[in-house]
Amino acid sequence: MTETAGDADRRFMRLALALGERNLGRTWPNPSVGAVVVAGPPGAERIVGQGVTAPGGRPHGEPLAVAMAGEAARGATLYVTLEPCSHHGRTPPCTDSILSAGIARVVTAMEDPDPRVAGSGHARLAAAGIALTMGVLREEAMRAHLGHVSRITLGRPCVHLKLAATSDGFAAGGPDGRLRITGPVANGAVHLWRAHADAIMVGIGTVRADDPSLTVRLPGLSGRSPVRVVLDSTLRILPSTHLVRSARDIPTLVLTTRGAPAHARRMLAATGVEILSVDADATGRIDLPAALACLSDYGLSRICSEGGPHLADALAEADLVDVCTLVTGEGRLGEGGGLKAIGPHLEGRLSSGQLRQVEARDLGADRAVTYERSVPCSPVS
Repeated sequence: MTETAGDADRRFMRLALALGERNLGRTWPNPSVGAVVVAGPPGAERIVGQGVTAPGGRPHGEPLAVAMAGEAARGATLYVTLEPCSHHGRTPPCTDSILSAGIARVVTAMEDPDPRVAGSGHARLAAAGIALTMGVLREEAMRAHLGHVSRITLGRPCVHLKLAATSDGFAAGGPDGRLRITGPVANGAVHLWRAHADAIMVGIGTVRADDPSLTVRLPGLSGRSPVRVVLDSTLRILPSTHLVRSARDIPTLVLTTRGAPAHARRMLAATGVEILSVDADATGRIDLPAALACLSDYGLSRICSEGGPHLADALAEADLVDVCTLVTGEGRLGEGGGLKAIGPHLEGRLSSGQLRQVEARDLGADRAVTYERSVPCSPVS
């Protein structure tokens, strides 16, 4: 069966999206944009250049792709997962490199909501006589760039909850409250999610109960550990924890309230922990919308929350959950019960369809089901 022009566009855009996925978690505060340069007539196309936003957010994917293509870029087609920028920042506009390379056609997946771009990149290319095709695999691109879109339009990072549950729905139980729920395949998937996040977020309760390291422990990806974020309203975190002891090696942020003890601030600062202060809510705990706005100002756009059921339910109550993945193990807690993995507010958003199921897959003996937001939420105040 002969491939149509639309089929070819989707095929090359899938490659661009796959390239962009490689550097998720490494390019903040910029999005990870994939770009592919394709030359040759229909049916005989060849890839002559490809690029992805570099770690640290620059250079962008488009100039890297056209530089790899060299003279072969003249008259070629550029596929890019996000509208090319047209403003001067720390690097020249991507539209400059596209125009100077002699690209004849540009195919994009979505418009950039950043007000510095927001259609002006497309407009500049069109004004220069470049043929434009927009919206190819837009839904997939929106998912890939969800953190960027959320940070620009809502003033906060996107939040991906990760929860583990026994087959009878518990996250903790037994004498010490801890459970080993998932197997090695699911645990590997969790580490891959971490590698693609800008930050992992937990509450002080998880730190005190589990003393986690919150690092990526996959072969070849040990250098991809993201920023660790702890929500600790009164600075109860201890200097002996893994997070504090390794803070000089892996960036570690502790978000606290403005009334937290000064002596605890000094002690943590001396260990390399970075302390950020936000407003408290009516109960004296960290105001979650304010915390996410603070993380957005810091430059983070993709947060993986591994803080357990209490933090997950608080985020759901505040309507701050964008993606939720529930990994269910095959074991049961049985009689005596324990802490339910899904609290009432998260359960309400799942049962109402505000978070809709988009994927289910087996991870060894475990089952992972992912839900995504189906209704818009308001910007943080």
